[in-house]
Amino acid sequence: MNRTIGRWAIPLAVLASNAGLAAAAAEEQYETRLASLPMDMITRDSVAGWGKASAVLSGKTLKVSATFEGLSSNATAAHLRDGIARGARGPVIAPLTVSGATSGTVSGTVTLKPAQLASLRAGRLYVQIDSAKAADGNLWGWLHATAISE
Repeated sequence: MNRTIGRWAIPLAVLASNAGLAAAAAEEQYETRLASLPMDMITRDSVAGWGKASAVLSGKTLKVSATFEGLSSNATAAHLRDGIARGARGPVIAPLTVSGATSGTVSGTVTLKPAQLASLRAGRLYVQIDSAKAADGNLWGWLHATAISE
């Protein structure tokens, strides 16, 4: 009886270890740099700033966090959006919480639908921060998968 238990102890330990690795691997990491888009003479004084955002996907739940600074006016809103292509704008998926200052943070948790998951993995989801002087977008950043470090 003890031989049978001993014979299965190592394979069971390996399976348990792999289950833990699979759970950790189920999380996907994303990041982006937040920047203003090309400006014209009308928007050059309204659009300014920079930042960075990261996101963690666990199952269908995406947790977004970002920092920003250098806006020429206070932030008024932030959203997770689904572009029609990488680098192209699109509709709002969900609002994000933003601190209303020229520098601050953005955060939010969103449950993604299957089509939105596909958009995330294709690089079409992006974070947009609006400001008082740039109500239709001050900073943008399209999320892309990060390399897994060991």
